[in-house]
Amino acid sequence: MSHTAHIRSHRKPRRSASTIAMRAGVAGGVLSTLAVAGASGSANAAEPVTQTLELPTLTADLAAQIAQSADVTQQAAASYELQAERDAAAAQAAKKAEADLAEAKKKAAAAKQQAAEAARKAAAERASRSAERAALSASVDTGSSDGSGSSVGSSSSSSSSSSATGSAAAVVSFVQSQVGDAYVSGGTGPNSWDCSGLVQAAFKQVNIDLPRVSQAQSTAGTQVGLDNLQPGDILYWGGAGSAYHVGVYVGDGMFVGAQNSSTGVVKASLSYDPPSGAVRVL
Repeated sequence: MSHTAHIRSHRKPRRSASTIAMRAGVAGGVLSTLAVAGASGSANAAEPVTQTLELPTLTADLAAQIAQSADVTQQAAASYELQAERDAAAAQAAKKAEADLAEAKKKAAAAKQQAAEAARKAAAERASRSAERAALSASVDTGSSDGSGSSVGSSSSSSSSSSATGSAAAVVSFVQSQVGDAYVSGGTGPNSWDCSGLVQAAFKQVNIDLPRVSQAQSTAGTQVGLDNLQPGDILYWGGAGSAYHVGVYVGDGMFVGAQNSSTGVVKASLSYDPPSGAVRVL
């Protein structure tokens, strides 16, 4: 027995051609598969690159659309807010106009009431003046009989007429013809007077121009005592140069003056309202 008989041979057994061919086919198939897979993998790997390149464009467009949409939304909100402000302003204006109209109606009603009241008072004053004028006329025409049967009114009128002559008579006649007219501050006739306006107009009948106001009229002539009066003398109340009221002495202790808005132009006794002094112009 050979001493190498128990050692296995290290030589590989021969492979048959079919086995080699089969393995070569398998290897080729594997390589083909790998090539296809590689190509497929390359193709698949290329697609994300293309999509990645397009993403910025898509993102910019989307951002522009979002920004445009935001602008439109902001404009719509601003428009709604502006409209709301306009509606609120219109409502406030309408409310104010309604309040103003109500106030105007209220004032108009008050003015109407005041006008009616003024008209009523004016009518009452006219009626009162008419009654006073009628009473004065009746007193001058018929007089009032005293105990001896003589007419006091007639004797007074006769005495006044006899004592007033020339220009004084014209002045006296003028002021007595205005008895019953209304008193109006600043009035200069022909149907309403204030005190100095009546005196000035009376002396204008005899071409004498007196100052317009009572203060100046109280120093327009020669000062005379109240116990030495003559018809046509100017009576004044207050101080000479600072008089607040004037009238005309018509004789027999009587004077005519535009007293106030309640009495108008009256003929009254000196004792009714004693004057402070007198001046003589005629």
